[in-house]
Amino acid sequence: MRIDAVVINASPLITLFRSGQGGLLPSLFKHIVVPEAVWREVVVQGQGDRAARELSEQSWPVRADVVSSPRVAAWDLGAGETAVLSHALANPPLRAVIDDMDARRCARTLGIPMLGTGGLLVLAKRRGLLTSVGDGIEKLRNSGLWLSDDIVRILKTQAGE
Repeated sequence: MRIDAVVINASPLITLFRSGQGGLLPSLFKHIVVPEAVWREVVVQGQGDRAARELSEQSWPVRADVVSSPRVAAWDLGAGETAVLSHALANPPLRAVIDDMDARRCARTLGIPMLGTGGLLVLAKRRGLLTSVGDGIEKLRNSGLWLSDDIVRILKTQAGE
């Protein structure tokens, strides 16, 4: 099933924009939801940061006020993670884009489909938007995203590298 719509958390947005790969998002997806809690975290609290500047200049984010799901709120995650997972839970066609380990555990438990930032790069390569996942991962790491060597190997294997 083709992934065309996502709801995205702050960490993927920040590291994609800081690494110069933010342009992949509108090339990958037709519909990209950024909950208000995530928007505040990236644009307002990150004022002056490259990610804040670049995200605020984009026309593609669909900003959304999100009502927290009690099922997600019970996990006591951050405001952004709670908003992303609550919105994905209420709108099943959406895939959550999150990196936080506890949020990913919550998503698995609640049956919310998800991708991580590294998974976005694999998807981009499969769709012909990237020639090397390894290069993209290196850019993400240099921009602050922590990925274990094991995860990097898995991502490269998924991408056929």
